[in-house]
Amino acid sequence: MTLTEANPLLTLAVVLVAGAAFGGLARRIHFPSVTGQILAGIVMGPSVLEVFDRGTLEGLHPVTHFALGLIAVMVGSHLNFHRLRNARKRLALLLLLEATLTPALVFVAARSASGGTWEMSILLAAMAVSTAPATILAVVKETRSKGVYVKTLIAAVALNNMACICLFEIAHTAARAAQGASGDQGLFEVLVAPFTQLLSSAVLGVGVAILLVIATKRVLSRERLATASIIAILLASGLADYIGVSSLLSCMFLGMGLANITPNKDETGHAVFADFQGAIFAIFFTLAGMELDFEYALPGGLVAILIVVARFVGKIGSARIAMSLAGATERVKRNLGYGLIPQAGVAVGLILVIQEDHTFSDEFRQLILAVGLTVVLLNEIVGPVLVRFGLSRSGDLGQDRARLIDFLHEENIVVDLRADTKEEAIQQLAEVLIRSNHLTADRDRLLESILAREKEVSTCVGGGLAVPHGVLEEGDGIVGAMGISREGLHFESPDGMPIHCMVVLATPPTQRDRHLEVLAALARAIGTDPNVQRQLFTAKTPAHAYEILHAEESEDFNYFLEGDDEP
Repeated sequence: MTLTEANPLLTLAVVLVAGAAFGGLARRIHFPSVTGQILAGIVMGPSVLEVFDRGTLEGLHPVTHFALGLIAVMVGSHLNFHRLRNARKRLALLLLLEATLTPALVFVAARSASGGTWEMSILLAAMAVSTAPATILAVVKETRSKGVYVKTLIAAVALNNMACICLFEIAHTAARAAQGASGDQGLFEVLVAPFTQLLSSAVLGVGVAILLVIATKRVLSRERLATASIIAILLASGLADYIGVSSLLSCMFLGMGLANITPNKDETGHAVFADFQGAIFAIFFTLAGMELDFEYALPGGLVAILIVVARFVGKIGSARIAMSLAGATERVKRNLGYGLIPQAGVAVGLILVIQEDHTFSDEFRQLILAVGLTVVLLNEIVGPVLVRFGLSRSGDLGQDRARLIDFLHEENIVVDLRADTKEEAIQQLAEVLIRSNHLTADRDRLLESILAREKEVSTCVGGGLAVPHGVLEEGDGIVGAMGISREGLHFESPDGMPIHCMVVLATPPTQRDRHLEVLAALARAIGTDPNVQRQLFTAKTPAHAYEILHAEESEDFNYFLEGDDEP
């Protein structure tokens, strides 16, 4: 039975109930809830029950646009330049290969399978670069995943969607030119167009971020911040549509701007939406499933299957090669590609751009629609499962829980520490500590506190470990920085061993007991365990060191804190 002209509130209620129910069932059988929500949409959509007519669903487009804008902001907020300092090589190589290898393979597959025009093949190839940020973010949140893999994955998703939109602009302009619709556009205009789109979106998104920062400079309450954040998302998305630039890119740049201008308030912004994130995801993915129509699967079937296979090979291959060249950890290298498979919002949006462009024939547009939506359908059904698979194999699944040594992240670790004196080493790590944790504390005062403690009693505990520490007069948690020296720093130590690992800690007065726990854990593991020492003292990159500290084998000393149950 089709409910025609159902009011939007009733429609949303039915969609949310169905999405929540199917999502819950999916989790019971150990599938991501996203998969269940998409299947709920397919069942309710035109392919099966057709609960709502097309007009009713179109009335909910503002809801899905807002949800996608929110998701884009959240993805963009992971592009914090300080946090990604050690990931730049990984991301740059991945972006390069994603923008070349994947579309090249898809182009060949589309051209050979369809025997069709190069115009269709190049458009499908450009779309293949996109990855669904909403799907990945939903699975990451649901599984409470955290680590180097997640950090690399989410940043990569933001970057490759930017690349996808740029490539699509080039492909679209070239395809239009082949149809005689280029006007006076030359090669230069064709190449400049995508960068104009990117720059315009960046100016808009960052501009709205600056306005939000100014407007909420003295706002600390979550309620007011929520209102301001919603206004910012609506403003960025609405203005982008109005001036004809990508609303997705604009919202990503909004998130990126907030993450880099006011990183602390950005964390508060995440907390603002935490309470109703699940409902937003359920509505978004159920509605996305309702947009998928099996009517298009048959005519686009063979070509779509070949494109899905080519895209899968391209994504997996790009990630594997890029991570190998960047010296990433084995867990990231082997599994990153699985997280890049989902494809939805961006690709569907680009398909709709083609549908609205009457430069192309009706037959051409229908074929793009059939093939494109079938590819999206297949990728969205298997994608969430592969994301969870990658998270599990990487070791990041379930790690977003409080741990004793939770303050040491990739950006807090240095693996090439060099210093002639203990004081110089402490000073270097104190700089890393302040910079990577965005502290506003007086640098000299903090350093003086650490050095004063060091003069009282040496913090070289033996076994190649030193843990200088001082008092932090701001914040409510311990912060730290780790420096690793393969050659060893020849400072005075109880056992005469050179210092291979130095951890500088800054602790608020309220965290004295936790501070003692941390000291004991570091001394017990790094100071006495030969296995941990062998791995940590020879860590090639900060990412390798982070994995050692947060591996399953390290739970004996870097244990999960009580009151934070497993997902």
